[in-house]
Amino acid sequence: MAKVIVTGSEGLIGKEVARYLTKKGYQVYRCDLKLGHDLTDEQSVKQWFRKHKASYLVNLFGLNEHVSASRKSKSVFDVSLDSFEDYLKINLTSLFSVCRAFAANNKKGSIVNFSSTYGLVSPYPELYKKGPKHIGYVVSKTGVIGLSRYLAVHLAPHIRVNCIAPGGVLAKQGKDFVRAYGQRTPLKRMMRVSELNKLVEYFCSEDSSYTTGAVFAVDGGWTAW
Repeated sequence: MAKVIVTGSEGLIGKEVARYLTKKGYQVYRCDLKLGHDLTDEQSVKQWFRKHKASYLVNLFGLNEHVSASRKSKSVFDVSLDSFEDYLKINLTSLFSVCRAFAANNKKGSIVNFSSTYGLVSPYPELYKKGPKHIGYVVSKTGVIGLSRYLAVHLAPHIRVNCIAPGGVLAKQGKDFVRAYGQRTPLKRMMRVSELNKLVEYFCSEDSSYTTGAVFAVDGGWTAW
């Protein structure tokens, strides 16, 4: 039975991926802040990965500011440096720590990191009328792509590293946002959370044995405009 670690396993995508992989016969190790795992603590990360060895690592943890009615409009001149650094600490520094700990404790395997459409292009301002997407999120998700490519080179040939850049996933967004997002997307809708499962499974198998350093956009054509 193949073993896979899913970080951020209690989030929207994490729960679905963990459920799906379990159903497909994988032994899934769940790792999430809600389960008491602080991935910003380097020593805790090292200890956890020494105890949980696996062939595959799917990184779905991260800091994200979701669309909500309470969101306040802020220009780049109003963003605090502390909030900017929070995104870098969690989405980049901690991700590097987790990937490194996995590689240090497994002789071979595959790492799947998650960036975002906004790691490829800037958010569309008209979509976020209640307040723009935090610049820290955009910068950090862009960094995830660079980190993944760097590790793909330096951990080869024994560990493969790839990156998925998903578009907006349908959750609890308001009707106006969902409608506006669909109008901006060639496929005219947001993503269903289950539509990432097969791609994750591809990376968590030998089917992707010659795939490393790749960035897969799954965004309904958003970045094709």
